[in-house]
Amino acid sequence: MKDTNNEYMGAEGYSLMSASFEVHRELGGGLSEEIYQESLELELGLRDIDFSSKAELAVFYKGHQLNKRYVPDLLVSAEIVTELKAVKCLTHDHEQQLLNYMHITKKAVGYLINFGPPSVEWKRFILKEYILSDQK
Repeated sequence: MKDTNNEYMGAEGYSLMSASFEVHRELGGGLSEEIYQESLELELGLRDIDFSSKAELAVFYKGHQLNKRYVPDLLVSAEIVTELKAVKCLTHDHEQQLLNYMHITKKAVGYLINFGPPSVEWKRFILKEYILSDQK
């Protein structure tokens, strides 16, 4: 099967979301974020999708790496910052949180995934300035 998803990290994002939908299909809504995180980690592993859970990412200030690290819920394929929520609905604050994390870690792709509503609510963010020039 030919991959026709030409978006940066598009195929990896599609795989992440497919696993997320499976978790929600299996568990439904209304559980804690920790339950969804552990279940999604299991599902990603079952699908042989590369991820790190609670991996420490470097944070930069004016080109200098800080001692403090950022710890996202998941880092998928070493490039996709993933924040999980189990709330009634996503807010602007959730979006800003993810965008800030993407900026300080210089990662181009972020997914905000909410397992709280009756179905999975999600948003994909791209910061083009962090895409390597040979991959644009």
